[in-house]
Amino acid sequence: VQLQASGGGLVQAGGSLRLSCAASGKIFNIFDMGWYRQAPGKQRELVAFITSGGNTNYADSVKGRTTISRDDAKNMVYLQMNSLKPDDTAVYYCYANVDSRSRYVPDLSRYWGQGTQVTVSS
Repeated sequence: VQLQASGGGLVQAGGSLRLSCAASGKIFNIFDMGWYRQAPGKQRELVAFITSGGNTNYADSVKGRTTISRDDAKNMVYLQMNSLKPDDTAVYYCYANVDSRSRYVPDLSRYWGQGTQVTVSS
């Protein structure tokens, strides 16, 4: 299973970006999908995740400015970020909890995208 993230870039404070992440490969089912970020010198933190049932959860730092969504037909997850702040500058990593079973035995693992840089200038 591979995850390919895209959509990062340089944006001014107050601007918006939409990150996308596509999962491909041996996929039987995808459970939670989400995004983490890591700023220089800081630990990786969870930004948002969405369950297979569509329930969402956000970090307090992005709540109200960010929307996570998914398209199960395309095996994709999106992160719409608005009113961006310089503190949002980080490398953003998507992940997916995927069942890659071949027959009847579940084979569940978490897979990660390669990261996409988001830089917000003041």
